[in-house]
Amino acid sequence: MAAVIMIGMMVTRADAVYQALREEIGSRSLRPGQKVTERGLAERLTVSPTPVREALVRLEHEGLIERTGPRTVVVADIAERAVDDLAEVEIGLRGLVARFAARNATPEQLDALDAILDAADDLLIVIVNRHRNGENVERHLTALLDRMEEFNDAVNACAANPVLIRLLEQSRVFSQPERRALRLEKIAEDERFGLDRYAGHRALVRALRQRDPATAERLVIDDAQGGLDALRGGGR
Repeated sequence: MAAVIMIGMMVTRADAVYQALREEIGSRSLRPGQKVTERGLAERLTVSPTPVREALVRLEHEGLIERTGPRTVVVADIAERAVDDLAEVEIGLRGLVARFAARNATPEQLDALDAILDAADDLLIVIVNRHRNGENVERHLTALLDRMEEFNDAVNACAANPVLIRLLEQSRVFSQPERRALRLEKIAEDERFGLDRYAGHRALVRALRQRDPATAERLVIDDAQGGLDALRGGGR
């Protein structure tokens, strides 16, 4: 991924390098056993060696890389237990986001969540009808996934806690592109993949409107657990 890393207001260069490398490791663009150098990564990501070094320290602490020399590391073969631990962290943070959202969401934000789900409902009707008629639904599936990502981002915004959202982004088991690719693969195998959890989004919005953090947290944790289990092949 030869690209200039864009730095947002709340993100340091080391954060951006960490996230980029973590996604490459997760997607296997950086393969287990592959050796990389600080200088080589800095040149490829068009940053100085310092943020690369800081990012590598974090990745080493997470067990995603192993240091083989002062300036050289190798990508670790991530153990299933490490992925389980990461999933547990992500699920817990998602629950916290829901708690904060129940406290902080504005009426306008809640209306926007309902509008996103209305648009998703319309797409789902089109997908079901076109699929029944044997027509191609790929474009509509992509649009539906867009709406679901928009919904998740909107819930995160409702939390009004940038630090928590930043921690969540750093703890994801799958990057957003990985999630989308895996979902499309699963849907190709089973057109009803994930639909059993879809109704939970409406229930979440109701809990947010009722300022019920406990219910919001439970709904999100159940959904996140089911979603990760399904994407990892442990459920539907």
